[in-house]
Amino acid sequence: MSEGLVHILEGSTFVVSDRRGDIDASPTDPGGLFAWDTRFLSRWVLTVDGQRLTTLSTDDLHYFEARFFLVVGTDTVYVNANLTVLRQRAVGHGFRETITLLNHDNKPVDLTLRMDVACDFVDLFEVKDALPKQGTRSTRVEDGSLVISYDRDTFHRDTTVSASEAPSRVDDSGLEFDVHLETHGSWSTELHVAPRIGRPDAPIIRMDGEGHSAQKGRLEELREWVEAAPRLVTDSEQLAATYRRSLVDLAALRFSPAIAGSRSLPAAGLPWFMTMFGRDSILTSLQALPFTPELAETTLRVLGDWQGSRVDDFRDEDPGRILHEMRYGELTAFQERPHSPYYGSADSTPLWLVLLDEYERWTGDAALVREFEPEARAAIHWIDTYADLQGNGYIAYQRRNEQTGLENQCWKDSWDSISYRDGRLPGFPRATCELQGYAYDAKVRVARLARQFWDDPAYADALEWQAADLKARFDREFWVEDGGYYALALEADGTRVDALSSNIGHLLWSGIVDDAKAPTIAAHLLGPHLFSGWGVRTLADDQARYNPIGYHVGTVWPFDNSFIAWGLRRYGFREEAARVAAGVLHAAEFFEGRLPEAFGGYERSLTRYPVQYPTACSPQAWSTGAPLLFLRTMLGLDAVGEHLIVDPAVPTTFGRIELLDIPGRWGRIDAFGRGMVDVDDER
Repeated sequence: MSEGLVHILEGSTFVVSDRRGDIDASPTDPGGLFAWDTRFLSRWVLTVDGQRLTTLSTDDLHYFEARFFLVVGTDTVYVNANLTVLRQRAVGHGFRETITLLNHDNKPVDLTLRMDVACDFVDLFEVKDALPKQGTRSTRVEDGSLVISYDRDTFHRDTTVSASEAPSRVDDSGLEFDVHLETHGSWSTELHVAPRIGRPDAPIIRMDGEGHSAQKGRLEELREWVEAAPRLVTDSEQLAATYRRSLVDLAALRFSPAIAGSRSLPAAGLPWFMTMFGRDSILTSLQALPFTPELAETTLRVLGDWQGSRVDDFRDEDPGRILHEMRYGELTAFQERPHSPYYGSADSTPLWLVLLDEYERWTGDAALVREFEPEARAAIHWIDTYADLQGNGYIAYQRRNEQTGLENQCWKDSWDSISYRDGRLPGFPRATCELQGYAYDAKVRVARLARQFWDDPAYADALEWQAADLKARFDREFWVEDGGYYALALEADGTRVDALSSNIGHLLWSGIVDDAKAPTIAAHLLGPHLFSGWGVRTLADDQARYNPIGYHVGTVWPFDNSFIAWGLRRYGFREEAARVAAGVLHAAEFFEGRLPEAFGGYERSLTRYPVQYPTACSPQAWSTGAPLLFLRTMLGLDAVGEHLIVDPAVPTTFGRIELLDIPGRWGRIDAFGRGMVDVDDER
């Protein structure tokens, strides 16, 4: 998110405003009140006697509420310093704002307070792609409330704005209050913004509970959420702050799809991705598994229930495929976008299998593994059949929906993310290297489940043979001999797409790397071309398409680095894993503990601080989960059989690190470590 904006959120509902609390969104600006992929407020501007307000301070109280202290006037001249305006707002399944006026003068005052209101009802995709609206808007005043509606055929949305104190006037563009303040007196009103989805007679989407009691309930729930997680004891105040911020942001990003009931999974990130994403929800659940295992259970259940069941070219759906993205807005409703749901990711399916096994290792929940045996077998079948678009036994992707489907269906899904060393773009279908690692890991893990829980040793033997064959073929066919690393991808004719990228770190995490080649891979990851000092870049700085602020071609992604560190640790590169984790965790200090989606790949010695990526999502789920996985890597936590193995890394400037009350099949136990190495002795 852009600097200077204030956002509050809960589930799929969020508000983005300026630091005055005002919303004045253009058609391409992600500001406003959004719920279920629709903007229900595009203008929300407060004036006193026709004057805009100036911010004294803004308090981000909790993820779902904020407070603004203001005075009347411009940024340079206070028109009336004897009046304070306090705005306090909260969001849930709706939006409330309490406005309080405080008169500091020694005489009474009369004034007019106005809230300008507008609703454009844009679909979030219409904001991203600057598309025009096709329906009609209407406005009416009803019982002292302002009701703004949008209709397109049977698609209906409306917003009702009302107040606890009756407005003096309500017109098509706002509410006005004539206010009399006695000497040192005060006045307040609470504004209610109630979105509605569906027919005009459908229930309004309101916040749970009423006013302050609802906020108190959410505060209590947040306290219980944080207290249920393992307790971190560390000498580093900044690491402790980053850990708490991660837990709170993860709570904010919880999202309950309709089929999940009251259970939650992680939404991907603010503002563009406040919905269910297969890949993002799975990887975040993996990161958070030792801390909040209930997220993984919901993710497995919901994605398993929505598993593909047919061949649908518009949605890139196949039997056995795990979805990529679910949306609820207008464009999806009219099939102008395929997200109902959309299945265009090549990695969600093997990653779902990885999570299924890892979840059982930590929780011992054999019942869920047995319940989802048919879905797991269907996912393996998808890997072996529908995903083999090149006919060589590798997972590859090529969209069938050429108009609105995703071109790149790996986690680096921007148009130029997959390239040759010299900058050329390969053709389709593409088989990126990390997809093969995920497939290898999935087959090894499902073999364990088949042997231990499904009583099918023959299936387990077959999967283990397939995994071993895949590992051997991958090592031969992806290896770039003159570079000493694995190719970013293979073309259909077997040509290696020879760019050096961070994807090779995911290969370590999956276990597909040949032991003899692992030291060379680790050296590349920590070498000068990939490692910036703040983390591993998505693309090495000597590649043709490298750009330190290119989305997937040179930036540093905290989530990417968390899995790279985990992979380094898997192959015994403890100090290297520690350097990666320390670099990113030190960067978190400059983001007030909240790691963004990505930041610039500039050399640390050049900037001495991490450079912000201009349109990064924040908070973003898998960046929020990154510090949790770094802690796991730092302490060497692994579930083996019915035991938790703790193998701490080398000492660091973080000093003492203890994680207490770690939940799992073994009950709740403690882990003690000395952390990681520092990445910069001169820091």
